Amino acid sequence: MVGSDAEKVWRQMTQNHSGHWGMDIDHWDWVPGVGVIALLEYYEATRDERVLAYLQEWVKRNEAKARGKAVINAIAPFAIFPTLYRLTGDTGFKDEAVRVAEWLLHEAPRTREEAFEHTVTENVAFSEQVWADTIFMAVLFLARTASLLGSQVYAREAMKQVLIHLRLLQDPQTGVLFHGWNCASGDHMSGARWTRANAWIATGVPMIVAEIGRLVDIPQELKDRYGRLMSGLLAYQQEDGLWSTVMDRPDFYREVSGSAGIAYGMLKAAEMKLVPNEEEYAASAERAYRAIAPYITDEGVVTGVSGGTPVMPTIEAYQDDVPTYPALYGQGLVLMLLTKISQRSA
Repeated sequence: MVGSDAEKVWRQMTQNHSGHWGMDIDHWDWVPGVGVIALLEYYEATRDERVLAYLQEWVKRNEAKARGKAVINAIAPFAIFPTLYRLTGDTGFKDEAVRVAEWLLHEAPRTREEAFEHTVTENVAFSEQVWADTIFMAVLFLARTASLLGSQVYAREAMKQVLIHLRLLQDPQTGVLFHGWNCASGDHMSGARWTRANAWIATGVPMIVAEIGRLVDIPQELKDRYGRLMSGLLAYQQEDGLWSTVMDRPDFYREVSGSAGIAYGMLKAAEMKLVPNEEEYAASAERAYRAIAPYITDEGVVTGVSGGTPVMPTIEAYQDDVPTYPALYGQGLVLMLLTKISQRSA
């Protein structure tokens, strides 16, 4: 059943969805970026050559678009380049990875706390804002490039960014994360404990540690903070196995992409020995998977996914003003979870 669902989900991702912002894979931004990261993860688990061929074709078809304005959200698709270089030997992938990593280190806008400022392709600025999303959209790429090159410089920067984001975003009372931090005003803005924000870091941190753990020591502070995050996420899982779109508001709608990302992160964190009591986290992830499965249609469309979401002005706006619709980041996070579940049951 898991393998069948995964096949349907990835095939749906590669269909022609031109004109549909959430599902159109043929542009260069975070939305297809999460999609291709997930497709690569699926390929590495299954060695399905159709998927690798698709990814190579996708890059050729869209790489000219990568030369647009450099922003954090547009780094996400580059996260597949280090592995594509390893798989194909095509030096173009390596050269582009180095070019983009150098931009991150030396040119990307930073906040006064030295975090990467969360910049987007849309014509809007979030000056001095730190978002949880950045860890998955840009720092994962930097960690993978560090691993490819054996670069301690890149690895140290990736570790620094993870720590800064955890320090600025973590709620000391609950352990979970706020969506964003405004460095200028010194606050978490609306103060929403948004589920998908938590998913980006729950998923991204163990993936990053897997890449740079041989290059730099993983600080105890990171392990402690990440452990508190994951413990807090356990506490907010609803009885049906999912998390609400704002996790401390059980009256808000359940959100599938964030729930899938958290569940994947639990399994990956257990694999990386970043959480104690691995069985408890595995059981939580299994509950989430069982709750998510009914949201996958016969055609492989993942439903129950909240739309693109900046830091909203109020907590209620996450419920009232963010609709759900199919999107590649929802497809991708669910595909990653299905892939990990399949690996565990194999």
